[in-house]
Amino acid sequence: MSTPWYAMGVDEVLHILNSSRKGLTDEEAFSRLQRFGYNEFEKRKKVSPIKIFLNQFKNVFTLILLAAIVISIGISWLEAGASERGAAMETYADAIVIGAIVVLNAAVGFVQEYRSEKAMEAMEKMTTPKARVLRNGKEALIPAREVVPGDILILEAGDRVPADARIIEAVELRVNEAILTGESTPVGKDIMALPVDTPVSDRWNMVFAATYVTYGRGKAVVVATGMNTEFGKIAEIVQTVEKEEIPLKAKLDKFAKKIGLVVVAAASAILVLELLRKSVVDIEIFMTSVALAVSAVPEGLPAIITVTLAL
Repeated sequence: MSTPWYAMGVDEVLHILNSSRKGLTDEEAFSRLQRFGYNEFEKRKKVSPIKIFLNQFKNVFTLILLAAIVISIGISWLEAGASERGAAMETYADAIVIGAIVVLNAAVGFVQEYRSEKAMEAMEKMTTPKARVLRNGKEALIPAREVVPGDILILEAGDRVPADARIIEAVELRVNEAILTGESTPVGKDIMALPVDTPVSDRWNMVFAATYVTYGRGKAVVVATGMNTEFGKIAEIVQTVEKEEIPLKAKLDKFAKKIGLVVVAAASAILVLELLRKSVVDIEIFMTSVALAVSAVPEGLPAIITVTLAL
């Protein structure tokens, strides 16, 4: 279909959907339910809070910082000496600072992802449980998940719209679309066709899933259900963004890998040169090379980026 529903006249929309102002029959509705599926969002596997938290430690930078913590503790332990380990906590300052940064970075990342999970759950709960439609020419109250394209919705003040639909009758009909467009003022609706390039916020002859009627009454023919609705598309985008790695994070991981290679190469070079010079590597040189490796890691970078993006 090249012409969008809102750019067509009412009769043309009904004709394309093979529907009528009297609605569908039970048999036709059942057939379409088998064809289009239930009017609901795709079920996705929920992630537990523990898994969300553990996922924060999977990126390369965090692994490098964890390695730096272990190395710093080892160096501090050697520097403190067996007799002074309990008193020389200042020697563990580097490990404590890096550990605090890792925990902060993980905590901020956890909060962001956990909120995203809760947002998806909230979106799934915004669909109405029941819908009033015309079936066999009579008004019927059915589960909203059984609404199919071609159904005629009966809309009145207080009703939450179960699916995207083209308005075919409107009497002082106003709909709150804040959840979709951000517009806090209820939008007046009518049946007139609109230009093809009309944005979602100005499609006055359409009602959208998850919005609700604030005033008046009307009827509308369903044109999209489930994930094919405008609200469903938003839910799909949110899920896709959750699964895909953002470009900044991908570049940061590449940068971390390069730093890791440079750090290992530098530390190894020091050890090799010392071995060539003395034929043996003493503990001081080893500690120097390890300290160099730890100091080369920009431990504050992940926390700075995470906090900045969270603002």
